[in-house]
Amino acid sequence: MILNSLSLCYHNKLILAPMVRVGTLPMRLLALDYGADIVYCELIDLKMIQCKRVVNEVLSTVDFVAPDDRVVFRTCEREQNRVVFQMGTSDAERALAVARLVENDVAGIDVNMGCPKQYSTKGGMGAALLSDPDKIEKILSTLVKGTRRPVTCKIRILPSLEDTLSLVKRIERTGIAAIAVHGRKREERPQHPVSCEVIKAIADTLSIPVIANGGSHDHIQQYSDIEDFRQATAASSVMVARAAMWNPSIFLKEGLRPLEEVMQKYIRYAVQYDNHYTNTKYCLCQMLREQLESPQGRLLHAAQSSREICEAFGLGAFYEETTQELDAQQARLSAKTSEQTGEPAEDTSGVIKMAVKFDRRAYPAQITPKMCLLEWCRREKLAQPVYETVQRPLDRLFSSIVTVAEQKYQSTLWDKSKKLAEQAAAIVCLRSQGLPEGRLGEESPSLHKRKREAPDQDPGGPRAQELAQPGDLCKKPFVALGSGEESPLEGW
Repeated sequence: MILNSLSLCYHNKLILAPMVRVGTLPMRLLALDYGADIVYCELIDLKMIQCKRVVNEVLSTVDFVAPDDRVVFRTCEREQNRVVFQMGTSDAERALAVARLVENDVAGIDVNMGCPKQYSTKGGMGAALLSDPDKIEKILSTLVKGTRRPVTCKIRILPSLEDTLSLVKRIERTGIAAIAVHGRKREERPQHPVSCEVIKAIADTLSIPVIANGGSHDHIQQYSDIEDFRQATAASSVMVARAAMWNPSIFLKEGLRPLEEVMQKYIRYAVQYDNHYTNTKYCLCQMLREQLESPQGRLLHAAQSSREICEAFGLGAFYEETTQELDAQQARLSAKTSEQTGEPAEDTSGVIKMAVKFDRRAYPAQITPKMCLLEWCRREKLAQPVYETVQRPLDRLFSSIVTVAEQKYQSTLWDKSKKLAEQAAAIVCLRSQGLPEGRLGEESPSLHKRKREAPDQDPGGPRAQELAQPGDLCKKPFVALGSGEESPLEGW
């Protein structure tokens, strides 16, 4: 990505608020499509601090990947100049470390000082910070001095106007670029009226932009209401949360688009950027709301994969086409890497090879190719399959060879975990023998259902971290992993 040296402007902007589980990449891109000027994500510093930045060439994204291979934060060039990274934090130095980790890939850094939920406040984060002005000052001052991106914060109002104004003036002196104000107290919830008067008093007091938030329940039902809310609060900009969660086209000047159209567009982004299906499903449920009991809502509720979600919304063909394109891109990159590094340092003559990958989404919940192969070997009174797996130091990907009846089988594509590589090798064996591999829709009546294996796929999806950073290049020999040995890179 190109380094963003522009300074983000917070005057007269429409902003997608930070929302846990909702503000992932598909929703942020959708909000931008419909007219949002700035979009926020929301994460906790303790999760980000242990992440590694990975350029994902398959998806054309930058991923921040946890040690267990989960994608904690995913972004792309399209939003780079407009995405603000909000973090929950209670420690200035940790906050600065996270800000420096992401600052080349985001437009701004924000500190969450308004979340009233227990998971946030019990760690001294979110609204808990409002009772510790000294810590607020230290965190914000450290970020302003230590990062190259504009720093902001989002607060709730205090019990008294006097205390609120005293706090925001102290916050302004830290040098932040803007302040977002949710016009409710820490203990108040959406059913309580938003205090436009307090936000207005803050806007009249400060010289930096004030971003008004909290109007979805009482004020914002359509695009024109956003400007009415801005005028009622005298704010520079408006940040929209739930109204945008329900229908992101709230930002569209021409008016709300039909919900089905919006949801289909969201699903397309979710598939294109390999969003985990549970997150996709959650966001779609927030959009459907009272329609969850409709026929389409029941189909969504029953969906257990991205494919099934797509089929519920008439996008089955799109899903197949897009996943095939992504798999082909992955295969091209894997082949290119193989040319650079060579095959495993062993005699592979006589090995039957195919370019295949294991996609968990293509199989029933309790059936895998390895199970099908083992069952077939038992029926044929053959020795059980033996898997030999190696890990490539260049990109930490895996390749497995399975031996059945003295014949070896291997996929030419490298995988992100030992388990995925073994499943791919089993697929090669089954396909070469013309045997069913357990895919959805296949007939395999003789296969006994067994306990499901540990998940092979992380929330970032099978293509989430295909390539490591250039700094990982090394010339160490391949690390052999026996079939009974666990790998620290396997899924969550």
